[in-house]
Amino acid sequence: MKVTVVAGARPNFMKISPIIDALEDRSINKKGITYRLIHTGQHYDNKMSENFFTELGIPPPHINLECGGGTQAEQTANIMVKFERDLIENPADMLLVVGDVTSTMACTIVAKKLGVRVAHVEAGIRSHDMTMPEEINRIVTDSICDYFFTTSNSANDHLVKSGVKSENIFFVGNTMIDTLLKHKSRFTEPDFWSEYDLSNKNYIVLTLHRPSNVDDIDKLDTLLNEVINSSNGLKIIFPVHPRTQKILRNLTKTYKGLMLVEPQSYLKFNYLVANAKCVITDSGGITEETTVLNIPCITLRNTTERPETVIVGTNLLVGSDFILLRDALNKLFANQWKRGEIPEKWDGQSATRIVSILQQL
Repeated sequence: MKVTVVAGARPNFMKISPIIDALEDRSINKKGITYRLIHTGQHYDNKMSENFFTELGIPPPHINLECGGGTQAEQTANIMVKFERDLIENPADMLLVVGDVTSTMACTIVAKKLGVRVAHVEAGIRSHDMTMPEEINRIVTDSICDYFFTTSNSANDHLVKSGVKSENIFFVGNTMIDTLLKHKSRFTEPDFWSEYDLSNKNYIVLTLHRPSNVDDIDKLDTLLNEVINSSNGLKIIFPVHPRTQKILRNLTKTYKGLMLVEPQSYLKFNYLVANAKCVITDSGGITEETTVLNIPCITLRNTTERPETVIVGTNLLVGSDFILLRDALNKLFANQWKRGEIPEKWDGQSATRIVSILQQL
């Protein structure tokens, strides 16, 4: 069987890495599935893209469609046009897409219109927040694809309620956790570790990129001040997403205790997370990693598509309520944070399960 695997943005790379490993492992892939890896170029910044291929040992893609930049509509259209051309020239029996970025949705639409079966890794997760572009991508992808690889029972339930046949749903676990567990021993100190006098549990990691948190400059300023004022004097390490960096340039002020750093590579960022007192974020994927690493996590969102990180793991939703944020940090500093557990099947074997199922399909 010929499988085309698509990745386009930073969250995708962590999810495809173990799948590519399993496809290339002959002891797992006994039936000789061949694959073609396509990078859409959705993330075109080297720190957000190519560094991840190198660190995670992902082989160079067969092609980079170079579809970075533009509005949501422009980028979607560009990916669709270029991917259609490549898929016609290089036919596949199955398209494998991961996650919920624009590339996931765009390539799924193209493949289905060309009569190619589509399997979606991380299918069925829902935030129920239609202001998130990712939620639209998830719903569109799951509404037309053929096979669904899920990370949780709640994702299974969403799919069944939407009319998906249970025989097409496969609860396999979380491939991003496969990557985390495989590379945990390789986590590396970032370059500024000594410069900022960092040590285990003496700092907080902050990440922000969602429009609801960063697009309004006054709201962003208020949020940063609130985090700083509630941090009990700990340094706050803030790897600044390119999207957020553009907003921050308009703030002509500095924040005491807030260390603005460039986006970090996978190994360096997760070293920061693994040694942090806590993580404050609006990212979904980071809440999964903090759960497995047993690091307290405060999420600046009202909803999450990964409820298992709250129900089972170390995550707590506070939304934009600064009182809840202060209460959460007070609980942290009083050593009263809840004890987290690892969700079912987040055991490092998800990609092996996926390839075994592909063989059956």
